[in-house]
Amino acid sequence: MKNHLKTNIRPHSESPLVEHRYLLTFILITSLFALWGFANDITNPMVAAFQTLMELSAAKASMIQFAFYGGYATMAIPAALFIRRYSYKVGVLIGLGLYATGAFLFIPAAQFQQFTFFCISLYILTFGLAFLETSANPFILSLGAKENSTRRLNLAQAFNPIGSLSGMAVASFIVLPNLISDKRDAAGQIIYHTLDTTEKASIRLHDLAVIRDPYVAIGLVVLLMFILIALTKMPNLKNDGEQGSTSETLKRLWNNRIYRNGVLAQVVYVAAQIMCWTFIIQYADHLGINKATAQRYNICAMSLALVGRFLGTYIMKYINTRFLLGTFGVCAALCTIGTICIEGMAGLYCLVAISLFMSIMFPSIYGIALENVSSEDTSLGAAFLVMAIVGGALMPPLQGMIIDQHEILGWPAVNVSFVLPLLSFFFITIYGYWSYKLSKA
Repeated sequence: MKNHLKTNIRPHSESPLVEHRYLLTFILITSLFALWGFANDITNPMVAAFQTLMELSAAKASMIQFAFYGGYATMAIPAALFIRRYSYKVGVLIGLGLYATGAFLFIPAAQFQQFTFFCISLYILTFGLAFLETSANPFILSLGAKENSTRRLNLAQAFNPIGSLSGMAVASFIVLPNLISDKRDAAGQIIYHTLDTTEKASIRLHDLAVIRDPYVAIGLVVLLMFILIALTKMPNLKNDGEQGSTSETLKRLWNNRIYRNGVLAQVVYVAAQIMCWTFIIQYADHLGINKATAQRYNICAMSLALVGRFLGTYIMKYINTRFLLGTFGVCAALCTIGTICIEGMAGLYCLVAISLFMSIMFPSIYGIALENVSSEDTSLGAAFLVMAIVGGALMPPLQGMIIDQHEILGWPAVNVSFVLPLLSFFFITIYGYWSYKLSKA
């Protein structure tokens, strides 16, 4: 394993971003980034929908996120061990199969009307996403020269917000407006809670069917992708060279400070991302904005993330990736401070603006952490970075508990709750500038 770190400062790249022989594979694998983006961001607004429909607290409703991101934590390491033995393509196919299975489980979940069943369905669905991310991210890194790997991953990850926007659009224009449980009176208050048991049961049956249908539809799309990738010849890439023991791999990874701290940075980044995107609806609700309208602010946030991802990928041709990560961390923290300290629409605008600066964080942390990891350790190293997505399971329930307090020291609890992502951005800023300093040493 090389002991030096590249600075990533280059006026022009001499090697192609994607080798011609890998172009078709790159396109197909990149399309998968949109698939898990769709799943992520159609699920986020479901927290608020289930909170109303099932009459849950914000903390209990956020168990949707616990189940969703807990699936990553459960399956990331088994997926990596599987890929070490077989190949990235096989890992992708397993992931697509599990994804479709979890999506189709929404059919019996809606029939039985059990919140726990929906959580289990999402848990299995994210088994598939864990396989996909553990396979697809290092697969993309391997499709070309190593000096371009972080930029290549940022380009592939740029298509993740496209899927996310699709998921948000379905939630905003198809799901949320058709939820009878979110109808409000002239004063802006939800009337569902005032109805009798029989009326609630009828509404619940209707609304759960509305929530179910997009998951079934994406399950069919995933099955089509499974068939297409299964029939396409791809390079049989996995790890180069002889496989060492897992214990030796773990030891090398632990001794790699850039990698070890990168995993922690990824944990807090995903936590911040999910908190900012999940609770934007609750933030808007505090301002008297209904769920369907609030989801449009989420779409604006994701649009900024998409712009930031392409813009950041371009800027990385000229500015060190680590330095850019730290700088974006500072900007995200400033926007978060505005979200906390400013009441009203200006605070909501600050919350939306955070996404512009979160845009490059996931793929940049991923690429920086793996850049100096030897090829035989890549799949297991990638697994821990995917497992770090568990941050999205751990922190939202805590933020939900803060929001349930309604008011803290005279300040809206929903505003105060964004102290949690603020702390995350502080850590990411430190990681970016610290790793930049090491690269210059």
